Amino acid sequence: MTPEEEQQIKEYSRAIAKILYKSTTGEQLTSLAKIEEVVRSQMRKHVMPEVGFFYRKCHRRKQRIQTKNKSIIGELPITNSQAQKLEIRPHNQLSPYLEACCLRISASVSYQRAAEDIEYLTGVEVSKSVQQRLVHRQNFELPQVESTVEELSVDGGNIRIRTIKGQVCDWKGYKATCLHEKQAIAASFQENSLVIDWVKSQSIAPILTCLGDGHDGIWNIVRDFAPEHQRREVLDWFHLMENLHKIGGSNQRLNQAKILLWQGKVDDAIAVFADCQLKQAFNFCTYLEKHRHRIVNYQYYQAEQICSIGSGAIESTVKQIDRRTKISGAQWKSDNVPQVLAQRQSLSQWINLCSLNKNWDAPTLEFVK
Repeated sequence: MTPEEEQQIKEYSRAIAKILYKSTTGEQLTSLAKIEEVVRSQMRKHVMPEVGFFYRKCHRRKQRIQTKNKSIIGELPITNSQAQKLEIRPHNQLSPYLEACCLRISASVSYQRAAEDIEYLTGVEVSKSVQQRLVHRQNFELPQVESTVEELSVDGGNIRIRTIKGQVCDWKGYKATCLHEKQAIAASFQENSLVIDWVKSQSIAPILTCLGDGHDGIWNIVRDFAPEHQRREVLDWFHLMENLHKIGGSNQRLNQAKILLWQGKVDDAIAVFADCQLKQAFNFCTYLEKHRHRIVNYQYYQAEQICSIGSGAIESTVKQIDRRTKISGAQWKSDNVPQVLAQRQSLSQWINLCSLNKNWDAPTLEFVK
């Protein structure tokens, strides 16, 4: 842009400002917040659609207007040919960027709250029903990792399912997997095969480290990721310690068991509780026996950096999913849950990639239509 063009823009902008000022009431000018609101409203209605006129260059021939498209810069009349060139679906009433904004927000809050937030932040009204339809017509594709997968973790959570009025609410589980190399995420509701097939479609290392807690459902899924000789199953250290401290009693005995387990000495750790009559101690020893082959020498593994010893990556993923599925009072139709999980995992994937890049402006979150 040349200095002359910059000066021209300033002159035009001042002229626009004078016109907008004349059409604004004194009550709307009593605070900066009110000024911001009225300026945004007037700019979106009268100015920004005209400023964004260059989209019309996509097709010069005059055509019948296909639809009026809601966008961040105002309501834009779009023809069929323009919609095709600008990658807008036929008869779609929201611009792609506005759709992305809606999807980002509704991945964390209710559709009602998403509608309120979008209107407050952008000035555009997108109702809660449109927010919901927008989510359910997306095709959220599972990520494909280019590098070899050497490590993953598995966990799950529960979702409150809507039941007939008068019946007790039902809770059903979902499972989620995180590939540690690129923090790639997949989640499935009552369909473990989706997660299993996704993992098997990746390039898997000769030895695949699989981390999880003591839940049988976790290891039933892990069993199908790769043959036994190709899997290294590791019980999450922090869950192991959580179960140890459920015993209570002597701190000296608990610390002794902790040191032994840190070195992978399961038999010696069980022996520590040989004379303990607490039921919790018996349950813990049973737990150790059950997962004996998954309790490694954590001290050695960490020192040599053989693999991770904790499943923090998937724990974080489950918490991010629960931010949406367990908002206050939420109950879900079973048929709607898979799409909501897919939406949330897409947002979580973007958050993880931003964290890895240490740059919250990249990469761009793109929802596949």
